[in-house]
Amino acid sequence: MLPFRKILYPVDYSDPCQAMIPYVQEMASHYSAELTVCHAYQPLAAIANSELLVTDPELPAKVHALEENRLRQFACQAFPGQTLEAMVELGEPGGVIDKLAREQRADLVMLATHGHGPLRRLLLGSVTAKVLHDVSTAVWTGVGAALSDHPVRIPYQSIVCALDDSQEAEAVLRAAASIASAYGAQLFIVHVVPTSPAYPDVDLEEHTKQLTESSQFRLRELKAKLGIDAPHSVIDALLADGIHHEVVRRKADLLVTGRGHSIGTFSRLWSHLYSIIRDSPCPVLSI
Repeated sequence: MLPFRKILYPVDYSDPCQAMIPYVQEMASHYSAELTVCHAYQPLAAIANSELLVTDPELPAKVHALEENRLRQFACQAFPGQTLEAMVELGEPGGVIDKLAREQRADLVMLATHGHGPLRRLLLGSVTAKVLHDVSTAVWTGVGAALSDHPVRIPYQSIVCALDDSQEAEAVLRAAASIASAYGAQLFIVHVVPTSPAYPDVDLEEHTKQLTESSQFRLRELKAKLGIDAPHSVIDALLADGIHHEVVRRKADLLVTGRGHSIGTFSRLWSHLYSIIRDSPCPVLSI
């Protein structure tokens, strides 16, 4: 996966997508990576935004050519003088991104999320949720408002790595350390001990203390195994809240976390990753 050699940048021409351009430029330049910009289009939407006639027998080819031209113009304006590949595909965006990521053997997918609320995401899904669930490669994403309303925060100077207790924690920490080293950034590690529900016969304070001590021990062991010298914190909080707190405290430019590959597809679907991304004040790289 690292260093990144092939980056896929899905484009929907929205404001959050536009706000991502400096991040994509910098990542591709920093790693000397090949860049592919792509756009998934729906025929009815394309026709509605053009003067094409639905009765035209050459309509599919003309729509495709229209979308190709639009994407090339976008790429020329966003990445002037840069060699890249521009691809348009007919279909649902999440499926197209998954298909192209596999075909292009991309190391990294970079896209913005529009930050729809939990009910909409749960019932209707979203492109970001589908990509996070289906695409096996690393995914860089940020909430549209956080990207559009804040100054660009690159090159990265402060990186927070959020680790859980799963088997993928080692790979996530390796990736975070590699990126921090490549950018000369300070790395901070955080593990959140989930706040437990209250039970009358359980000493929650002692239980939390034991979990915290166990997590502290695991983090020290993991850092020693990988030869990583970085400060770590163990926080007792709701997961997304605890990570958000640490990102703010460390003034992080990038949050690196896992995707739950080691706990199976069903568990990943219902993981906390969506809320972590939605609440993060900086971009999130999920491994």
